[in-house]
Amino acid sequence: MIFSKTIAGLLCASAMTLSASLSWAEDKSGENAMTGSEGAGGAVAQAAMAQDLYAYSVENKNAIAALAAAQIVMSLNLSDVEREKDTRDNEGEPVAEEGEGVDAPADAAAMLASAKEFAGGDESILGLIEDAEAEGARGRIGGASRTLSRLRAGRTDIFKVPFYGGSLAEIAILGDGDADLDLLVTDEGGNTICLDRSYSDKIYCSFTPRWDGYFFITVVNQGRIRNSYYILTN
Repeated sequence: MIFSKTIAGLLCASAMTLSASLSWAEDKSGENAMTGSEGAGGAVAQAAMAQDLYAYSVENKNAIAALAAAQIVMSLNLSDVEREKDTRDNEGEPVAEEGEGVDAPADAAAMLASAKEFAGGDESILGLIEDAEAEGARGRIGGASRTLSRLRAGRTDIFKVPFYGGSLAEIAILGDGDADLDLLVTDEGGNTICLDRSYSDKIYCSFTPRWDGYFFITVVNQGRIRNSYYILTN
């Protein structure tokens, strides 16, 4: 009888667990994001921080900041991937382009070159830059995928990207600095998860989905010059 009670108890517990799991799985109402669950970012957040730091270094001609940005980029494991996207015209009046813009955001090599320029012959700083170049990409950590898109003025890119429920999802838009980019992230139900319309082309968004699902990442070029940007996800 003890054995039977034990089996009955296990079966009851299993049934309750299964019922709770099914209830959770079926509850896909509302937006697909947990409240207050941004969490600590990984490689995507660090890549975004590096671009912000580099923008600061250019604005202030700061060699140390440029070097630090390059070292962050070199520490990351970023994989280039192809992504399908839907590109369409923005709403409203057509935009007359005023230039092509650059081909891609600054990479580690460009950051180090800027650091040398800003160093102004300071031997101590140049020595640090040489050390960083010699060390290269040793000890890479983290991981993220990136896709380069060259978005013309007055146009919009839309990506459909899957994320796992219960795990932090990270998205970064890292532009080349030529034009303002806006970001909108929605779930499959059309609920807004992230929205950034600030006058910038460097944007970071993180959230934790409640369940496995697809999300639509919309990037809008609000400027009059083509912006070559990376979209990064973890």
